[in-house]
Formats: sequence, structure tokens, C-alpha cells
Amino acid sequence: MWSVWLSVISLLIVIATNWLYRWRNPKCNGKLPPGSMGLPLIGETLSFLVSNKSIDMPPFIKKRMKQYGPIFRTSLAGRPVVISSDPEFNHYVFQQEGKLVERWYMDSFAKILNEDATRISAQTNIHKYLRNRILGHFGPEVLKDKMLPKLEDAMDQRLQGWSKLSSLEVKKSTSAMIFDFTAKQLFSYEPEKAKENIAESFTNFLQGLMSFPINIPGTAYHRCLRNQKKAINLITTMFEERKRNPEIRKGDFLDQILADMKTETFFTDNFVIYTMFGLLLASFETISSTLTLAIKLINDHPKVVQALTEEHEAILKNREDVNSGLIWKEYKSMTFTHNVTNEALRLGSVAPGFLRRTIQDIQINGYTIPKGWALMVVPAALQLNPKTYEDPLAFNPWRWQDISANVTAKNFIPFGAGMTSCAGADFSKVLMAVFLHVLFTKYRWTTIKGGEVIRSPTLGFGDGFYIQVSAKHG
Repeated sequence: MWSVWLSVISLLIVIATNWLYRWRNPKCNGKLPPGSMGLPLIGETLSFLVSNKSIDMPPFIKKRMKQYGPIFRTSLAGRPVVISSDPEFNHYVFQQEGKLVERWYMDSFAKILNEDATRISAQTNIHKYLRNRILGHFGPEVLKDKMLPKLEDAMDQRLQGWSKLSSLEVKKSTSAMIFDFTAKQLFSYEPEKAKENIAESFTNFLQGLMSFPINIPGTAYHRCLRNQKKAINLITTMFEERKRNPEIRKGDFLDQILADMKTETFFTDNFVIYTMFGLLLASFETISSTLTLAIKLINDHPKVVQALTEEHEAILKNREDVNSGLIWKEYKSMTFTHNVTNEALRLGSVAPGFLRRTIQDIQINGYTIPKGWALMVVPAALQLNPKTYEDPLAFNPWRWQDISANVTAKNFIPFGAGMTSCAGADFSKVLMAVFLHVLFTKYRWTTIKGGEVIRSPTLGFGDGFYIQVSAKHG
């Protein structure tokens, strides 16, 4: 009997040892990039998610770059991943969409955004189609001709409401502001008529989404799923109501999609609903984080406050009618404001990385990245590189006066790059610039609580960044 048990135990040890060896040494038709696969199943996920009280790049990335170089392998949430901070290779990868790589989402993101919807939208032709539709409603021409006055009015109304409060948490408040505005452009959402302030539920949504994907009450990921359901229910209600009443025309993004559903077979109800949610998530979460960081950094630098004040007051002085609305020519003239926005985007690096999946083996510097592996391009590693940006952790908008387009093409990618770069890039920049214009011409603010910058690995503000807003006149 003992010999039987000994044989079973020995067999189990051999199986476990073999499995562990294969985990640590994945199959590859060549030489894998250096690195470690971490613990079985969870890989190095826990280390990746460790918070860091600094604006610097996540310590997980920084430590391994120092140890292995700009390209290394790891495992996150059970998936083999190659992480790259090599600007030349990253630029090459972005040019190979649909050839060597395809868009990909971590399992936690895929579940939130719906796996079928993410799989369909990752197809190159469909992504291109959607991108063109998004640009048709949020691109430069629409911003210039239609949306600029709407943005200015929305920012002014929100700041006016803030001025009546004793204090407000900036990230939460800007998230709600951007959620409401974007939802109105997407499907004519009217928050004042809603039964519940859904926008309030989405503070720090991305941080919860980047937590370990355990759906247990009390966890950040569980809260994400719960809040996601609120938004999905809202969008579903609006979508179904519009389908039942085709005579209703709002001139919004949903109108366009409903028209496209008559000719494009990939536009199922489920796909439309989750696409709308994905657009909402991409706008309010990333823009609000960058805008909050910008306000905090501006607040800490009196010379920046002075320069912005002078620029925006000059715009008013040069108008024939000081009460007329902001025009595109004035927006384009905001040189220093654009520098401030770029500097906040550079330092913010809200997304911890842009994910792709290899659709065939990729050769790089003598290494092979196997087909089917995930590839993560890390913007913070490029945008906080001291070889590219002098004193990279310093908030210095003036640095943008001397940075050439050749440098930024491969080392400044807050919106990605290539054919799948964010279609909302111009919308994000215009929104932040318009907000700063309204803030500096009509309001002032006082910091109530500083808000410690953290990365976990997304950008966050500790216990919150609180300010008090008041009108300049009256």
C-alpha cells in the first residue's frame, strides 16, 4: 500500500514540476525576451497592481526596465505579456495593426466592455468604420463648427454650480461633468431628468477596473461591475426607446448608429449598447484624470497661473464684444494653454499601457515574441524618459516651446499612435482648454485639500483633491 501511495505522490511531483517548468519557460520558436513569468496562474499581477505615491512610472515597470532592458516578458492575470518601452519598436508595432498585431483587452476589461463587442470592434475594418463615425461627431470639424459653444456653455454652467458649494472633490466632479456632456452628445442624455445621478458612480472607475478581477461584494472590481450595470441599463433604455420611435431625431451619435444598423450587419443591439458605453468610459475617465492633474499642478506653480491668466485675459481684451463666445481662432491661439495640456498629458499617462495581441511571431533585437502573446506599450516609460525630457517629473509647460515633432512622434503617445490612435484626442484637448479658459476668465479657486498623486497603476489622487470655486465678479 505504501508503495502505491509513494508512486502516486512521485507521479504528482513529476507532473507539478513539469507544469511549473513549462509555466516558467513558455514555448517559443526562438529566444524569448528576458523576464520572469512569476507565480503560476497569477504571474506577477500583484506586483503590477502595487500602488506608488509618485507621479513617476509604476515601480513594477521601472524596476524591470532597469533589470531586463526596454523589452521584457511577464505574466499578468494568467496571460503571457511582453512589455515594451522601446520607442522605435513601439512605433513599428502601431504601424502593424492588422498585420502583426490586433487590438486586445485584459479579461477584466473584456468583461466590462462585453467580450463579443470587444472581439468585433477589434476587427480592423470595423474599428476603422467606427473611428470615422466617432470623428464625424467628435472630430476637429465638428468641434470647430458646432461643439465649441456647447462646450463653453456646459463648462460655465458646471463651474457656476460648483461656485455654490463649500468645496468639491475635483476628480469626482470633473468625471460627472464630462460623463454628462459626452452622454448628451452620444444619446441626448439629460441628467437633470434622470432618477439617479449615475455620473457620480463612476469616480475612479478605471482604478477599480485595474484591480484584481475578483467579483466579490466589497471589492473594487465588484463595484465596477455594479456601476457598469447602471450605465448599461441607462443606455439600453435610451436605445430601445429610440428604436421604438424612429421618428425621433436628435442629431446625436445614436441617430447615426440607428441609421447604420439598417445597412451594417455587425451593428447588433448588444454591440451598439456596449460600444456607446466604451466611448463613455474612454472619455470621462481619462479626460477627468488628466484635467484633475492639470488643475493640481497649475495650482502648485504660481508662474503657470500667471501665464495662463495673462493668455486668457488677452483673448477677452482682443474681442470686439467681451461677452461673445469662444471661437476656433481664439482656441488655436492658446499657445501656453496647449503647452499646459500637453504637459499634463505627458505626466499623467492615465492608461498604464496600450494592449495588443500578436497574430504571428514578431522578431525584435534577437528575441521572438510568440504568436498569441499580449504586447503592452507603456506610455509613461516614454513620456517620463530623462533621455528625452529633461527633468521629466517636473511640471514645465515651457519645455514644449522647444520640443520638435520628430521627438514627440515616438515619445509622446497619450492617445496611442497609428491607425488605431484615439479618435477623441482633439475632443479631449479642446475640452480641457475650454475648461481652463472659462475657469481663468470667470472664476477663481482655493485648495482645501491637496490630494496626493498615486499610481495603482492608473493615475489617482489618494484621499481626494478638494477645492472651493468662486466667481470673479459678483
